[in-house]
Amino acid sequence: MQFIPVRSYDTYINASLLQGRLENEGIICYLQNEFSVTIDPLLTNAVGGIKLCINKDQVERAIELIEAFEGE
Repeated sequence: MQFIPVRSYDTYINASLLQGRLENEGIICYLQNEFSVTIDPLLTNAVGGIKLCINKDQVERAIELIEAFEGE
């Protein structure tokens, strides 16, 4: 399975909330760098934040859902 990063977040809370909502819709995803940034927030810029990575086959649907969630 190949994953593609579609969003980046500065905090774990926002990233985790979106991950949960996507998983409830059947989207396979994970958070890259979540532990590094949570343990040491100064690493956020160095690693590019917490990246929401989506299964390659579900990227289009995930982006549609993310845009709908952000519009709420």
